Amino acid sequence: MFWENKIIREDLEEIYSRNIDWEKLKGKTIFITGAYGMLASYLVFQCIYLNEIVHYGMKLVLAVRSEEKARKRFGDFLDKEYMVLYLEDINEPIHYDGRVDYIIHGASLASTQYYDTIPIEVMLPNILGTIQLLRFAEKKDAEGFLLFSSGEVYGAMDSSVNVITEDCLGTRLNLSLRNCYGESKKMAETLCYVWFKQKNVPTKMARIGHTYGPTMDIVNDKRVFSAFVNDVIHNRNILVKSDGSPSRQFCYIADATAGFFMILLEGNAGEVYNLFNMEEFLSVGQLAEILAGIYPNKNLKVERIMEDGQKILMGTEDSKPNPKRKIISSEKMKTLGWRCKYDTKDGFYRTIEAIMQENRI
Repeated sequence: MFWENKIIREDLEEIYSRNIDWEKLKGKTIFITGAYGMLASYLVFQCIYLNEIVHYGMKLVLAVRSEEKARKRFGDFLDKEYMVLYLEDINEPIHYDGRVDYIIHGASLASTQYYDTIPIEVMLPNILGTIQLLRFAEKKDAEGFLLFSSGEVYGAMDSSVNVITEDCLGTRLNLSLRNCYGESKKMAETLCYVWFKQKNVPTKMARIGHTYGPTMDIVNDKRVFSAFVNDVIHNRNILVKSDGSPSRQFCYIADATAGFFMILLEGNAGEVYNLFNMEEFLSVGQLAEILAGIYPNKNLKVERIMEDGQKILMGTEDSKPNPKRKIISSEKMKTLGWRCKYDTKDGFYRTIEAIMQENRI
């Protein structure tokens, strides 16, 4: 369970040591949707840490779809007086009678495997769920509202743009299943903005990039970095199913979690913030090489699968970053004091160690 996991506990202590005004959370009630998801669960872990270690007396209302999955993630902490499970559909009006000070909307089907199969279910929590939660925040006169958005809202950028800031706007095909996620996240941001302007709900939005960490589901998550971690844990050569050039900015979950709290507590209402690690812009091939080298004793190689199914060893020349990929800027986050403390090698080492400890591998 997470509380006994050495890596996770170190992360929680390190996040708490950052320059965040934690006192604003004392005695508050936080309503968190998607609470056992990869990202939101780390927020819950941090809140549990604040209650258990520094006695902040917060109440946590966790909106989840499965009590069983919540129990698996949070264990006996669900039996604490300060924990409440909310099992109703967030796409319907929210029925919770107690006081609510902060709302964090993290419920979303972010994995690309769902875009072609259940696009309606992908869109509903981003649109209807956001509307219900904004109405709920208005009713409760909440002090803060944080939306988990995504860099997917940018779409395809003009070739003249090299660095993407929060005010950039790209294009996308509306009539495409692939865009069900990005378009619905864009609408969620607009909803948050108009609720701030018209109803004075203090909404803030975090555009999240490729974030990884100990709460990853390396079995069911089809994203490439989950597959790579799975390969390393099971002592398999890392298999790259492309030419290795697709490039991303990778952010460790402890850095992201600190950023979420900074936006919630210090961000300007009605504004959106890019939560991307600008220092760790890597191609898929480079990421594979880093992960293969984390445990030299395993002697893992990086292989590329060809169209005919043949596997060939990849070299460093095969994994240069895609020069057309744009850097997404997090300079705005730096105004809140946010800095990433973990590079890719350290972050993925911590991720792998934590998962192995959790699964007793």
